[in-house]
Amino acid sequence: MELQKPRGTRDFLFEEMRKRKYVERTLKRIFELYGYQEIKTPLFEDLSLFTLKSGEGITEQIYHFQDKGGRDLALRPELTAPVARLYLNQLQKTPKPLKMYYFGSCFRYERPQAGRFRQFWQLGCELIGGKSPYAEGEVIALAAHCLEELGLEDFEIHIGNLGIIRGILDQAQVSGPVQDQIMALIDKGEVEELKKFLTNVNLEDSYKNILLELIGLKGHREVLKEVEKFVGNNSQAINALQELSDLLDILDSIGFSSYTVNLGIARGLDYYSGTVFEIYVHGLGAQKQISGGGTYNLIELFGGEKVESTGFAFGFDRVMAALDQQGAPLPLDKVVEVFVAPISREVRLKSFQIARKLREAGISTETDLAGKKFKKLMSHANNLEVSYVVLVGARDLEQGQVTVKDMESGQQELVALEDVVDFLVERIRG
Repeated sequence: MELQKPRGTRDFLFEEMRKRKYVERTLKRIFELYGYQEIKTPLFEDLSLFTLKSGEGITEQIYHFQDKGGRDLALRPELTAPVARLYLNQLQKTPKPLKMYYFGSCFRYERPQAGRFRQFWQLGCELIGGKSPYAEGEVIALAAHCLEELGLEDFEIHIGNLGIIRGILDQAQVSGPVQDQIMALIDKGEVEELKKFLTNVNLEDSYKNILLELIGLKGHREVLKEVEKFVGNNSQAINALQELSDLLDILDSIGFSSYTVNLGIARGLDYYSGTVFEIYVHGLGAQKQISGGGTYNLIELFGGEKVESTGFAFGFDRVMAALDQQGAPLPLDKVVEVFVAPISREVRLKSFQIARKLREAGISTETDLAGKKFKKLMSHANNLEVSYVVLVGARDLEQGQVTVKDMESGQQELVALEDVVDFLVERIRG
């Protein structure tokens, strides 16, 4: 019997994990610069948490099961709903705005393909109780800051406001459930299917034309002038347009103007209430979207008070794919800085002592654990790509010394045993 990993999952080896840990640390550091604190939620939740948010149809797309007590549970397919549940359970009385971020794996039962897996990772944040458009401006700036810090190039942030389209549909007296179907088609970019659907619901041609024109609008601030022509005296759409204009003012004021106004962003979920945005890297092809978010009222849907929240999540695996595709140089630390090489068996215990002191000083260190001969010790040190080798020989120890070899230059230097830790700390840490 040959054991294989489950379909739609992956193993990550050493080099890939070093890259992923670097990206994780970098994104978390930027989140914390903006005052966000990390939270963790369970890998599985009550199934109702996700069916209440997304409908019973979600069960076809997720891993769900009954535990030994007969409770209906599900592996989390995303992290926004668990964060809202956590807020309702423990944080409702916490002073606002409340900033939190998360990182964890999610699970969906869907056909594996390029850029889509059954186990994947999300890293994102929620800002609960912040007033728009200020909260939205900071969140979008945070997302851009993260990607700039990673050195990712040619990413595009597309921004829209659902209130504009909702205002048009409300004026046309389109019911809520039908609006949600329209939004879902817009979100998928299925324009031809949308045209057929609008015909079937008997939407007046004037409204149908306005809607199709709006979702095709893309550009910079000049797009807002075009939108004005279509919304007329629709107060709901006018207010949403003003919200969008105010948001762009904030982004411009902090020096971030590399955005695209895109009224074709819908997010496809009815709890999004205003601003929405998505981030694309076109080199990824069909899986170009690496992030999405916006402003929503999910907490009210779960029975809490009406509190506006703004958040987004990076598809962590797609961020990694984009960095790989662009060949972004990630400044990874060495796995091991120093190798302590005992030249003979009688100095092996002293090698362990030296290695321990170096580790206590914060220097990653390995020593021989296999009783290798000198030639193989040096070959192993080369394979580890260490910066320095500490050669521990009986004759040198009698003089209270060891030999330190710089593996880049090849130079060797005798160093007093009592000084070897300080010597290496100075050269490695600078």
